[in-house]
Amino acid sequence: MKIELTGRQEQIIDIVKNSGPITGEQIAEKLSLTRATLRPDLAILTMSGFLDARPRVGYFYTGKTGSQLLTEKVKQITVQEYQSIPVVVNQSSSVYDAICTMFLEDVGTLFVVDEYSTLIGVLSRKDLLRTSLGKQDLEAVPVSIIMTRMPNITVCQKDDLIIDVAQKLIDKQIDALPVVKEVDRGTKVEVIGRLTKTNITKVLVDLAYDELI
Repeated sequence: MKIELTGRQEQIIDIVKNSGPITGEQIAEKLSLTRATLRPDLAILTMSGFLDARPRVGYFYTGKTGSQLLTEKVKQITVQEYQSIPVVVNQSSSVYDAICTMFLEDVGTLFVVDEYSTLIGVLSRKDLLRTSLGKQDLEAVPVSIIMTRMPNITVCQKDDLIIDVAQKLIDKQIDALPVVKEVDRGTKVEVIGRLTKTNITKVLVDLAYDELI
């Protein structure tokens, strides 16, 4: 993905490449513009990483391409910046109740907790569909019977990198991961969020339109 620059910003980069380090006033003089006119362009180029600035020295070119800068930015995005609110059900809930919750909340994954709000399981659409195809009384079957249990659940934490969690979603071929924090001396975890394929898609959209700079 290429970061689009204006013609004037391209000119500024060329000047800094050839004459850097160079002050803002000197750049403005070369372009026959005022320092105030260039201030927004210099701020954008500095914040996006094309240029760097040092007090009493001036601007200099970082030598990085748009693709390199974008890659660096992606590798800095953490889960907490894009995580969603988790949808949970209690372990005593019935499969029928879980199906209703999944439908009403419009999610593809439910996280199962115990009476202490500790994560103990995960329910997917496939789990609920598989159970509903039988002749069982769905109101009589607790979700604890059909859920995937800890420790066979892939989780992530708020400080994990989005790119690493996206790789987990691909490797495990799942739709969502619970975002957790450790409790009870690290022996148990509490669900504080969820990271889904939709969240990952939002990252891509933000990169395309705002480029996160």
